[in-house]
Amino acid sequence: MLTLPPSVKIYVAAEPVDARKSFDGLAGLVQSEFGLEPLSGHLFAFLNRRGHIAQLLFWDRNGFFLIKKRLESGTFRLARKPEGGAVHVELDSAELGLMLEGIELEGAKRRKRYRRAID
Repeated sequence: MLTLPPSVKIYVAAEPVDARKSFDGLAGLVQSEFGLEPLSGHLFAFLNRRGHIAQLLFWDRNGFFLIKKRLESGTFRLARKPEGGAVHVELDSAELGLMLEGIELEGAKRRKRYRRAID
C-alpha cells in the first residue's frame, strides 16, 4: 500500500465529502475546513456520503497526488471517532491501511508501544 515517513501526518475528514471534488476542491477544503496548509506534505483523506469511495490527497514537492479507491461492495469507516466536534481525525499509517482494507478497529485494543514525540 503506502509507505509514509513518520513525519507525514494523516488527516481524515470527519464529515463526508462530495466524491466529484478533485485537486482544487479538496485542497480548498483542507484550507477552509481543516485550517491546514495543503502544500504541507501531509496526507488528507476524504470519504463520500455512501462510504464506498475514499480519496487521498497529498503534495509531492511539485504537484498534488490524488488517489481514489472505490469499493464494489461494503463501506469504509473511520478508524476513530472525532472528538468534540472536530472536523478531522488524525490517524497513523497503520490505521489508514486497515481502514482502506476494510478492517474495523472499533472495540480493538492497542497495546502500549514506545512512540517518539515528533513536532
